[in-house]
Amino acid sequence: MTEPVVLVEQRGHTLLVTINRPGAANSIDAEVHTGLGEAWERADRDPDVRVVVLTGAGERVFCGGADLEALGTAGPGGVTPPETAHWGFAGVVRHPIAKPIVAAVNGTALGGGTELALASDLVVAADTAEFGLPEVHRGLIAGAGGVFRIVQAIPRSVAMELVLTGRPMSAADALRWGLVNRVVPRTDVLTTALELADLVATGAPLAVQASKTIARGIVDGIVPSEEPAWDATEAALARLTTSADTVEGVMAFMQKRAPVWSGR
Repeated sequence: MTEPVVLVEQRGHTLLVTINRPGAANSIDAEVHTGLGEAWERADRDPDVRVVVLTGAGERVFCGGADLEALGTAGPGGVTPPETAHWGFAGVVRHPIAKPIVAAVNGTALGGGTELALASDLVVAADTAEFGLPEVHRGLIAGAGGVFRIVQAIPRSVAMELVLTGRPMSAADALRWGLVNRVVPRTDVLTTALELADLVATGAPLAVQASKTIARGIVDGIVPSEEPAWDATEAALARLTTSADTVEGVMAFMQKRAPVWSGR
């Protein structure tokens, strides 16, 4: 019997959510998107859930971003189903809830993995983890909130280097610049994240949720201050996805070769 691609387990007042596609680098397809989004909905509704911990299965990758095979065979709906597109990539990046989210980054978190970390409230990372937004090397932008959230999360000059060069950042540098809260050995990541979640859960639930809602600027299930940035991101992606460079970037990635850009 095949295991679910998203595992959900309640441990005390913490909802542990695991992306369970280690053989596919925990990449996001429509099924994972739906499973994660539904877990967020469950957490938001259930008063017994005070904190969510998000992690990835396996030892190497937290999340490898969008599933390019699903994207290539089924189009955008293969990754982001239209009926829940309002949740954003992976069902969570545009799906703010009042319950705090702790990302337990157990491995590489490039592209969409970094964007999941940016959508979280607290981040515990393995000392082997890497963060980065390599989309410019595919002819794209970090369209799941990465481009505008990274410059809010860390100093602008550091963020701009990540965005413009696409080069990754080590876990140690991520800690240095405040992108993550803790860096621990990989074997301790989940334990540390769950301990941090337990610490958050000792606060009065309504006060914790109100504090997060105000701090993150959440109003009626959206963050109004981010809406112009989302609109700009969607417009840019609409232009880029019809460009020759985007096609070349994806093909070069799949063929494991250096892209040849035309600027068109």
